Amino acid sequence: MQNSSTPAPITSVLVANRGEIARRVHRTARALGMTTVAVYSDADSGAPHTREADAAVRLPGNTPGETYLRGDLVIAAARAAGADAIHPGYGFLSENAGFARDVIDAGLTWVGPPVAAIEAMGSKIEAKKMMGEAGVPMLADLEPADVTEDMLPVLVKASAGGGGRGMRIVRTLDSLHDEIANAQREARSAFGDDAVFCERYLERGRHIEVQVMADSHGTVWAVGERECSIQRRHQKVIEEAPSPLVERTPGMRQKLYSAARDAASTIGYTGAGTVEFLATDDGEFFFLEMNTRLQVEHPVTEATTGLDLVALQLDVAAGLPLPSAEPPTAHGWSFEARLYAEDPASDYTPGSGILWALDVPGVSSRFEGPHRPGIRLDSGVEPGADGALIGVHYDPMLAKVISYGRTRSEACASLAGALTRAKIHGLTTNRAQLVRVLRHPEFIAGNLSTAFLDDHGAQALAAPLADDEVVAISALAAAIVSGTADHAAGPVALAQAGFRNVGRTLQRRTYRFGEDELEVAYLRDRFGAHADGDLAEVVSVGQVRPRAVDLEVRGVRHTFSVARYEVVGSDTVVEVDSPLGPVSLIEPPRYSDPGAEVAAGSLLAPMPGAVIRVAVSVGDTVTAGQPLLWMEAMKMEHTISAAVDGIVTELPVEVGTQVETGTILAVVAEPDSADPDSTDPDSTDTTTPQE
Repeated sequence: MQNSSTPAPITSVLVANRGEIARRVHRTARALGMTTVAVYSDADSGAPHTREADAAVRLPGNTPGETYLRGDLVIAAARAAGADAIHPGYGFLSENAGFARDVIDAGLTWVGPPVAAIEAMGSKIEAKKMMGEAGVPMLADLEPADVTEDMLPVLVKASAGGGGRGMRIVRTLDSLHDEIANAQREARSAFGDDAVFCERYLERGRHIEVQVMADSHGTVWAVGERECSIQRRHQKVIEEAPSPLVERTPGMRQKLYSAARDAASTIGYTGAGTVEFLATDDGEFFFLEMNTRLQVEHPVTEATTGLDLVALQLDVAAGLPLPSAEPPTAHGWSFEARLYAEDPASDYTPGSGILWALDVPGVSSRFEGPHRPGIRLDSGVEPGADGALIGVHYDPMLAKVISYGRTRSEACASLAGALTRAKIHGLTTNRAQLVRVLRHPEFIAGNLSTAFLDDHGAQALAAPLADDEVVAISALAAAIVSGTADHAAGPVALAQAGFRNVGRTLQRRTYRFGEDELEVAYLRDRFGAHADGDLAEVVSVGQVRPRAVDLEVRGVRHTFSVARYEVVGSDTVVEVDSPLGPVSLIEPPRYSDPGAEVAAGSLLAPMPGAVIRVAVSVGDTVTAGQPLLWMEAMKMEHTISAAVDGIVTELPVEVGTQVETGTILAVVAEPDSADPDSTDPDSTDTTTPQE
């Protein structure tokens, strides 16, 4: 923040970010009477944060490196739009000391901490040293060369890292060197800095953080703690306030708050920041890092304190003092679930494509509060008639769904129910895993750790909410509703689909559910539709409407809503929602495209992205599980490994190749099906593929 004893009123603020955080800051800025300015990449030209702002400036290009990470373009945009302040949001340039300095040098108000504070906390290595000198509890750093068997497991961390990138858990000494190299490569790609360090890894620690807010007049608040122990790949997915561990551990909150205030005071911090700790179940805690920005999970603190943290950021940036009295301890309870376009059952592969619907029931507020029990929805996407395109250039988070309740159990059940009933159409998401975690007995009991997903079976927690029978019943519902729609669209209004004077006729439809193919059948006569086969024993058909059908399952009636999304040249997506669980089906075309077939042994790109490393060449012999190449997508690194033992017969990509989902990356043929000349040990041909 600009150091000035005279308040500098902010009249117009540019948010150097995108998506939900840009919309969040805009909401508060508008409420305070400020003009809002957005910046946008070409991929975001029609995004909600762009449309809603009072002014918007294009940053040419699509990738973050071309757009949101170009500080010079962002500052030029602020000048062009007449903004007098820049709010960085989180991610991108939010913790870039050089950018903060450039903003201030340009005569603009920086809505963030002092440059010196960002620099001090920018290196985790230096930050830990500084916090240790200030008396903040600390895990000791370990030199890789000094790590011994009895110290394992250890955690390799990028000094400039965040969001789980540049982090590796090492459990064996012989893998330490490789994991350090992997962490360095990922850190260099993500942050431009390959410095890493090691520290003791608490296998089942709890991630506790304290929200701080400080002004330039010497006031430092500790504004509640949050627990963020439910993580995948060291990235948070469910957060809550307050922490159940802190609630039940006498004296822990006071010690946490004191350590957090000391950390902020030591570096002369101002504005909103978060001091993160790793805690044990007995209440012992150790400093992890300080995030010199607003956090993704800040809504749970707002819900339980009644504060608007963005408004406080803007006040402090303008030089205004905070009230001397620290806000009271949190009231009620709040959870936040991060809804991602990813598939937890397939190693969290991120997805892209069209999001047709994102309808969460019970939403009482957006980007504020909530101030009473209910659901808050913060999302950067707004599907319309044509859906919303979710691209490959940015984080795959679709929305943050936040609940507030009078008690922990109330807030937890509220969030699980809202996610279960939400209509999320078009993309695979982590919704099922979120719901299963929220309803897990150990989670409900507050027995959490950063290893929760592994301890309780990440694959089991990622299982669909609908069981096999519900999938079959949902397919029946889809078939009946689709048949009714076909009839309504037909040229002869009086003839029901399947109707014959001779009586009943059998209707059949085929769908895909994941890798499984389902064929469902129902009977139609002049009186309506009737389940056929095994389902006839448990299902009776009630009222059929254009987009829904009532089915009575073992005497209990449920409504199944059916939405069909047809894309030219593609399969039809059929989304079925009911109280028994959501089901996403694919209705394939009647005739397959022979050109769509690929060779046996082909390794296909699981998502759009870029090839960043290739470890093999055509002609190499490989074994099942051997890494062949690496891709970078959605800011994460993904390994593509051989599925079988064999020989690399095709390798149509190289480092830097941009690929779409389904692109052939390599072909591994089993030895007896490969070119015999490439495997014959008696062959006299010594020419290598490179030659």
